[in-house]
Amino acid sequence: MPQLPNPQAIFLAFIRRRYQAWWQARLPLADQIKLTQHNVYILPTGPGLMLVATLVTLLIASINYQLSLGYVLTFSLAGSALVGMFMAHNTLRGLVMDLGSPTAQFAGSPVAMDIRLHNPDKSVRYALILAIKQSQKSKNTLVKTELCTDVPAQGSCSLQLTFTTQQRGLQRLPSVTIETRYPLGSVKVWAYWRPAAQVMIYPRPEANPPPLPLSTDMVSAENRHAEQAQNSADWGAIRSYRRGDPLKQVIWKKAAKADQSGDALVVRIAQPNAQKELYLDINQTGTLSTEARISRLCAWVLEAQAQGLSYGLRLPGLDISPAAGLTQQRRCLEALALC
Repeated sequence: MPQLPNPQAIFLAFIRRRYQAWWQARLPLADQIKLTQHNVYILPTGPGLMLVATLVTLLIASINYQLSLGYVLTFSLAGSALVGMFMAHNTLRGLVMDLGSPTAQFAGSPVAMDIRLHNPDKSVRYALILAIKQSQKSKNTLVKTELCTDVPAQGSCSLQLTFTTQQRGLQRLPSVTIETRYPLGSVKVWAYWRPAAQVMIYPRPEANPPPLPLSTDMVSAENRHAEQAQNSADWGAIRSYRRGDPLKQVIWKKAAKADQSGDALVVRIAQPNAQKELYLDINQTGTLSTEARISRLCAWVLEAQAQGLSYGLRLPGLDISPAAGLTQQRRCLEALALC
């Protein structure tokens, strides 16, 4: 029996998404950020709240029973907690984070975010946790990807966070959270970072697409090359001699008959290879949904590129002329992602 969705979980997920959207909209967009006291936040953790409750209990007991050693223990623990709080805050303050250029990917494939951390201070930054949180509306869940690292003194380190998206087009990178609970774990210090860079997400190619369509342009090109080959078949792809032609291309067997028949010298030429030109039209994809038609065109573009064909793309309001190579593939995939 299928399990019904919990209305309370759906409502809490909706509130969480709205709050995150409101909070992140207040943050500036930048591909490089320096953590200062203005963008670093601190709050006690669960163990930290228990430590505060313990200190309050010890203080009340020491006052009630006039325990000198109780005062020593209470204020020693409180001083250690304060020192740990300042150390945790200084672990993040002063760090510089920058982002590398993201690479285009297909929908559903992991997108890598190359993040570099720079530490200008002479102290090592320990136990830094970088995380990406993504909310899945279909499942009302929050997916979190995180990595832990240390940054050496006056050095830098690089790490790679990945995320996936099912939406095609030019997508903004998700927000990055950096936090630490070093050294005592009694406080949580964190900062938010909203990268300004965007990544191109290509459509997901169809898993088992039909064969490439044989367009009328491709048929006419093949017929034209066949006629040229048939017309030159009697002479073996030859033409009249021109001044400057290499002598090794002259057909000397016909040179003896040139004076008797009155014909000029002839030379052999290399017959050009017939290159097939293919047009991929969205009207050739059949009666499918819009996303399914784009997915089929994406698979055809990859197949035409794999076969080394010269291909073009026709979309509503867009016509890409036939060409070959990786540049043509990128142009077609970007057009499909943005259409």
